[in-house]
Amino acid sequence: MIPYYSRASWTRVSARVLTLSAAALVLPRLACAQTSPFQTGADNLVTSLTTLATPIAILAVMALAVVAMTGRISWGWPIGALVGIGVIFGAPQMVGWIQGLFA
Repeated sequence: MIPYYSRASWTRVSARVLTLSAAALVLPRLACAQTSPFQTGADNLVTSLTTLATPIAILAVMALAVVAMTGRISWGWPIGALVGIGVIFGAPQMVGWIQGLFA
């Protein structure tokens, strides 16, 4: 036999479900809003190093291009430099990708 629930009890149940649903939607946002001092420092360090590496990478690519065009260097050095520059500037995305694989 199915138990009888009054309209007031259904109202209480639906209010509880609505409250729990709202809490489930709000709590993850609150948890993500907090950052640690380590995370802030690491983000600032990455930004500073990227800012410093940009002009150095531009000059390195220009110098290697000139030397490679004149035939004074093997092609391994310019290719290695370009791969290294890609790793330096793509490191934050690579770390996020790796964290996503194991999280």
